[in-house]
Amino acid sequence: MSHNNLLERLAALDTNTVSDALDFLGLSGATVGLRPLWNCPKIVGRASTVLLGRKTESAPTLHLITPVVEKITTDDRVLVLAGGVEGISCWGDILANAALGKKVRGTVIDGFSRDIDGSASIGYPVYGRGVTMISARNRVIQIDAAITINVAGVDVSEDDYVIADNCGTVFVPQAHIEEVIGLGERIHHRQEGMVEAVRGGRSVAEVMHDTQFEAIKVEHSR
Repeated sequence: MSHNNLLERLAALDTNTVSDALDFLGLSGATVGLRPLWNCPKIVGRASTVLLGRKTESAPTLHLITPVVEKITTDDRVLVLAGGVEGISCWGDILANAALGKKVRGTVIDGFSRDIDGSASIGYPVYGRGVTMISARNRVIQIDAAITINVAGVDVSEDDYVIADNCGTVFVPQAHIEEVIGLGERIHHRQEGMVEAVRGGRSVAEVMHDTQFEAIKVEHSR
């Protein structure tokens, strides 16, 4: 199945449903604390990973992340940054403008962003731990890119799938994306039916009994 079709199907779900699908499959991917840093839209795409770290030498360096942005050639990318320093920015509005020009779908930071109003003013989605005003210059450097990084306790590799909305950010390993989406679609359908049952007067204790969720596992195994 094409990547675009998978992204469209993933975009029709939400992070809650994708997290549930990962749970059913015994996979990690759901994170805590990486939330929208302005009232931005959901982002769904494929990870371009960047590893950052504290600067320890005085010599000038390229600004972090700029080489990664310049190499992007497709319109399905989400920048995923790890290794940020507490309270120090690793994203700002100049980078946001550059990323938007490259049709990047958004940025997820296991860290902090500055100039968040600048990102908001151009409609560029940014998810992360928080905002700051303290510059990364002479404090944070880029160590590597397009590698497996640890983001809020989850290992994320280049080209893994990303979905982020108001509840947070979830990563799906590319090797499992079709299985996760298929199960997510069944979970979504089943939960819609459960909501309708409660609205129709059925006992919520019965509707939300563990056996109802176990039935999703049975359907999946078949």
